[in-house]
Amino acid sequence: MVGSVGNGSMDLREKEKVEPLPREFDPEEIVPPKPPLETEGAGGEEGSGKSREIVLGRNVHTMCFAIKEPEADDEVTGEREAYMASVLARYRRSLIDRTKHHLGYPYNLDFDYGALGQLQHFSINNLGDPFIESNYGVHSRQFEVGVLDWFARLWELEKNEYWGYITNCGTEGNLHGILVGREVFPDGILYASGESHYSIFKAARMYRMECLKVDTLASGEIDCTHFKASLLQNMERPAIVNVNIGTTVKGAVDDLDLVIKTLEENGFKDRFYIHCDGALFGLMMPFVKRAPKVTFKKPIGSASVSGHKFVGCPMPCGVQITRLKHINVLSSNVEYLASRDATIMGSRNGHAPIFLWYTLNRKGYRGFQKEVQKCLRNAHYLKDRLKEAGISVMLNELSSTVVFERPEDEEFVRQWQLACEGNIAHVVVMPNVTIDKLDSFLNELLRHRSCWYQKGNISPPCIAADIGEENCCCALHKR
Repeated sequence: MVGSVGNGSMDLREKEKVEPLPREFDPEEIVPPKPPLETEGAGGEEGSGKSREIVLGRNVHTMCFAIKEPEADDEVTGEREAYMASVLARYRRSLIDRTKHHLGYPYNLDFDYGALGQLQHFSINNLGDPFIESNYGVHSRQFEVGVLDWFARLWELEKNEYWGYITNCGTEGNLHGILVGREVFPDGILYASGESHYSIFKAARMYRMECLKVDTLASGEIDCTHFKASLLQNMERPAIVNVNIGTTVKGAVDDLDLVIKTLEENGFKDRFYIHCDGALFGLMMPFVKRAPKVTFKKPIGSASVSGHKFVGCPMPCGVQITRLKHINVLSSNVEYLASRDATIMGSRNGHAPIFLWYTLNRKGYRGFQKEVQKCLRNAHYLKDRLKEAGISVMLNELSSTVVFERPEDEEFVRQWQLACEGNIAHVVVMPNVTIDKLDSFLNELLRHRSCWYQKGNISPPCIAADIGEENCCCALHKR
């Protein structure tokens, strides 16, 4: 049955002009929307009573799948089970559609974990230190340590010299890496480029650390000239540095060797800690020819990678590796667990290590190398097609993130789930992104674009400041 909605609620929804979810995602039970939050002094004159949008996207909480207590005869009639089955079936159809039009976010959607379905009946929890078994016996530490050993080999750190764990997401890896850096140098200053992931600045706020944003080049790579100037102004304090192995928006890779050289040549030798945020490209870089090496043979303190991005794990997770000598200051005994703990979260998803272990075993180094080559090849294809069409576009040499002018139509942006910032948008070419999918996107983009600019009232934006004059095809820079 479809729940009724009062006229007042419908009027409010019309005033808010909230777009409904797709029909196949439309719930059986509709909960009336709550009035938007009032923000004093914002969104109009003070005291005007006007509300202000507090998010950039659409407010999806105006409708939801309601939860109600089962009727007394539900066990006999089975109506509740049938209702839930229909909701899940419609939701699955919406996921299939959304997956077909997924281009803007770095998730590998090409996976098959059917063989692991037999384990979904168990509550697997890896609470505590991965290397010390606790009294809780339903865990997957043996899989977790196997995955950690694989990444330690990849980044050239000996078994007896590393410590790490499977995190619940990429952000947790960054939070942990910066935390270790702060514990090594309690009075250190955090340096991060303006293109760093927002979790780096979240870490600075959480840990009450002084954080200096460093300028970037047009490519999105850290500007080591400005980095040097910032260091020289703070000679008396150690440096904790976030190095991006692929920035969020432009896919730029910071020059790790130049960062280290800048530190050592300016009086910071043995007074710095480097965390490498390799959320996406941390697993791609080892298989890219001419790419600078991310290795613990260099003086870095930690490195992290997301498991749900290039690897293709169906739930958010990540891998954090640091040097064993750094971790004792964080680790503490937990009698309740009969273990030690140096992680940020307490309970950790015990299924995630099994999914990662399964994929690493199936693909191995050669499998990932093939997928990296495919992604780079398809990214160049997309860049070339956009350039041929006269669209401003940039692709960094070591990246599969194609940056181009932001589409004028926000519905088109939502349809293809593009990630946007200012006047630019990007497509992240992952293993599941085929040439056919790119052609479908390109054909639709060019068709819409001819409508956006046909009357000459508006022109394609100049994005030279974002991607460099050599990549901009606006009227001013077009050659």
